[in-house]
Amino acid sequence: MNERQRDYFRRKLIAWKDDILKESQETLVVLQSENENHPDLADRASFETDRSIELRARDRQRKLISKIDAALARLDDGTYGYCEETGEPISLKRLDARPIATLSVEAQERHERRERTYRET
Repeated sequence: MNERQRDYFRRKLIAWKDDILKESQETLVVLQSENENHPDLADRASFETDRSIELRARDRQRKLISKIDAALARLDDGTYGYCEETGEPISLKRLDARPIATLSVEAQERHERRERTYRET
C-alpha cells in the first residue's frame, strides 16, 4: 500500500469516527431532553423500547470506535491492510468497503464457516 492509499484510509477512518461521535452527542442531547413523564402505559413502554434500542445502537458504535482506533494504530505501525491470519494483503476493494477489516475475504469466510460449525454442534 502506498502513502496516498494510507492517507486515503486514514481520512476515511477519521471521518467515520467523527460522524459516530457527532451522532452520539446528538443522541445524548435527545435522551436527556426526552425525560418526560408518560402517564399512558403503552406510551411509556414504547418510549422505553425506543430508548433501549438507541442505547444498544450506541453501544455497538462505541465498539466500532475502538475498531477504528485499532485500524488507525495499524496504519501507524505499518500493519494496516494485511490479513492478521495469513499475512497476505487485504484487497483495496475490501478495505474501501470495510476499512476496519483485519482479515482477507478468504480468511473471513473460513472464520465464518468455523463459527457456523461450532454453533451447530
